[in-house]
Amino acid sequence: MKKDLRKTVFLVANGDLRQSANEKCWPAQAAMEHKLTAVLASRGWKLVRAHAYQPEKRHGFIGSQKEGMAVFAGIDPASRLIVAESVWQYSHHLLPGLISHRGPILTLANWSGTWPGLVGMLNLNGSLTKAGVKYSTLWSEYFDDDFFLSGLAAWLRTGVVRHKTPHVKPLAHAAVPKQAKSVAKKIAADLLRRKSIMGIFDEGCMGMYNAIIPDELLFPTGVYKERLSQSALYYGATQVSDAEAQAVFDWYRTKGLKFHFGTDEATELTEGQVLWQCKTYIAACRIADEFGCETIGIQYQQGLKDLLPASDLVEGTLNSTERPPVKNAAGEIIRAGQAITHFNEVDECAGLDGLFTNRVHTALGQPVANTLHDLRWGDWDRSDTTREYVWVFLISGSAPADHHIGGWAGSESLRQPAMYFRLGGGTLRGIAKPGEIVWSRIFVEGGRLKMDLGRAKAIALPADETERRWRETTSQWPIMHAVTYGVNRDQMMARHKANHIQVAYARSAREADLALYTKAALAAELGLVVCICGTKADGSAF
Repeated sequence: MKKDLRKTVFLVANGDLRQSANEKCWPAQAAMEHKLTAVLASRGWKLVRAHAYQPEKRHGFIGSQKEGMAVFAGIDPASRLIVAESVWQYSHHLLPGLISHRGPILTLANWSGTWPGLVGMLNLNGSLTKAGVKYSTLWSEYFDDDFFLSGLAAWLRTGVVRHKTPHVKPLAHAAVPKQAKSVAKKIAADLLRRKSIMGIFDEGCMGMYNAIIPDELLFPTGVYKERLSQSALYYGATQVSDAEAQAVFDWYRTKGLKFHFGTDEATELTEGQVLWQCKTYIAACRIADEFGCETIGIQYQQGLKDLLPASDLVEGTLNSTERPPVKNAAGEIIRAGQAITHFNEVDECAGLDGLFTNRVHTALGQPVANTLHDLRWGDWDRSDTTREYVWVFLISGSAPADHHIGGWAGSESLRQPAMYFRLGGGTLRGIAKPGEIVWSRIFVEGGRLKMDLGRAKAIALPADETERRWRETTSQWPIMHAVTYGVNRDQMMARHKANHIQVAYARSAREADLALYTKAALAAELGLVVCICGTKADGSAF
């Protein structure tokens, strides 16, 4: 038996917790596995599924942690293993098995905007990194390109794929300006003296183990968690009056936000759904105020989705500097003229990053509105507007109106896809305005908090190219056309430890560089291991 397994690779396909998503994405996964089987066979290897297709569920994905444990109980822990993904996956389904697996592990994703294996794999990679599991990773559109084939050959030969990351520079090797150091020291001193509260509405969304910061790693930054319940948010929403919700809705209309309404609750956005979102927004503001939370993160995807319409309009509104006024119990407007930093899908790494960004940009007089996006996909521009590689940064429902061309008046609200959101709810969609941005990501590796930062620009593309990119991904969600400086596609994929990436604007390239330096210095001052990725806008080194 051992002799027969020398040229055998086992495959597992992890999936969503939601049956509808697994069922819809299965044809893409099956096609991917068919190609992989042929590629391995041409090299004398046999690809064997470690778990069967389930006809009663109409897919062959692992759909729960319980299922994952059962599958791994039947896999030789010394065998070669490919985790192949063409769907968003819940990493905790596989973590118990992968943590104890001793053989070579390869995570592999389809390069597709439509079938979100790419973001699923990035989340799994970040989770494995945090857990200290050794793994290799690859990605491909058709599984016939030289990059993929050479990487696969190396993994079959040695059990390891190594990617070059010359774009990564430790902060200690960069020339940080005195102004950045000075501002960072002041912010760090304030955080450590007066501290900050991060509100967590139920920890651990969609199996994103990588998005949970252990408390003992967070304490040295001066940030502490207030663990809140989504049931409290639901109750709070039920206590908001219809008149208060209507006032928020009227504010949106006055600002020019366009709602795409229909009449079918099951498939279309309705006014009733949006009014519930208005109530949730008011409840979130009041809870943040009551508990003194500088930042909050709503999980929503599990639990709350069965009680309320999607929270996306709420989340994008919170991150906007211009937002509907909400009064607290004392009759005072809660943080008038300020964003309440929200981190989507209760991603605590993004929450800490958002807090740093808000503090740094406030101190520097730069735009404070910031958000995470999914590092969803990328492609060359088909309109020939630019010859640079253009990423699709696409958050799963909302970005601050500050980021959109035209602000609130240039933004729209469309119903969240019924596949994920049974009770509907509107998104906060727009096209990101052109400008200089700083991107960043906090992650956990080797028991340390780490941060990568880089520079990029958001660019404008013609309407037809934007629509093509929306069709290839999710048209209801806000989009940013991003060009990274000094970091190519494969370098970004090789280094990035999450499906999420944080972005914030600055008023010029020079000011964006200063904002990057300052946030990097702040993170280092608070004990994070910091690296700068890529170059400045002009191609020069940091």
